Amino acid sequence: MLDIDNITYSYGRKKKPVLQNYSLSIGPGTICGLLGRNGAGKSTLLYLVCGLLRPQQGTVSYNGFNPLKRDVEFLNDVFIVPEEFYLPNVKLSEFVKTMSPFYPRFSMNDMEKHLMTFEMMPDVHLGQLSMGQKKRVFISFALACNTSLLILDEPTNGLDIPGKRLFRKAVLNGMNDDKTIIISTHQVYDVEKIIDHVVITDTDGVLLDAGMFDISTKLKFVFTNDRCRAEKALISLDAPGGYNIVEISDGEEETDVNLETLFELTRERQELIGRLFSNTHKNNQQPTIIQS
Repeated sequence: MLDIDNITYSYGRKKKPVLQNYSLSIGPGTICGLLGRNGAGKSTLLYLVCGLLRPQQGTVSYNGFNPLKRDVEFLNDVFIVPEEFYLPNVKLSEFVKTMSPFYPRFSMNDMEKHLMTFEMMPDVHLGQLSMGQKKRVFISFALACNTSLLILDEPTNGLDIPGKRLFRKAVLNGMNDDKTIIISTHQVYDVEKIIDHVVITDTDGVLLDAGMFDISTKLKFVFTNDRCRAEKALISLDAPGGYNIVEISDGEEETDVNLETLFELTRERQELIGRLFSNTHKNNQQPTIIQS
């Protein structure tokens, strides 16, 4: 269980907080998409979860551990793939030999399986890889560590079109009921088919906290070229040949969630979203447990 309770963080005493009075709880068995505008504090939140930053107020705990205490049991059960990372100029086998002992549930069989999914060979030299290839290898290693919490910050940046498809396959192959995967991204189309929960966040709290199934049963996501229908919709975004719109579901059919229109709807109609999804919370309200 990841529990974030009323945290505040700023990068300087005289600077505006990046996060303020922020609370969120995430349970196991979830692939959670973390969405927010630039500057909404997504990466900061992830670093606070890992204990790489210290909140000025509030607490973070994961399975009862305080990340700031750097307990071994915590460190070997959490893995973060940051947006930017460095890999040493060595063979992959040497990297695995050095790093895998820190993760007791690391599996070489899983490593090879994920490398195969990413169409990468196990005998590669890290110094000879492109950035996109390095990301494929690093995500393969992260999945093979089999930590119960895996955090991916903009994981599809730098991946080509085939790589993004293979990323989705690898994440699904590496998921189980005891694991929590948090994916922070602006590339919503890369993840909307694999996440089962979405958190849309801002600096002072959570704007939307809901399961994809719940969203798809309460809202209808439609493409239309009917201008009158678009004008009556909850929100309408221009699209080639028409409009992507959101309507209240009539209960007759379940539609695929369009994360881009959902994001804009959440930002523009916060009161409506709050009524539809009672688990949405901001500031000092009690956080809701996200659990599949």
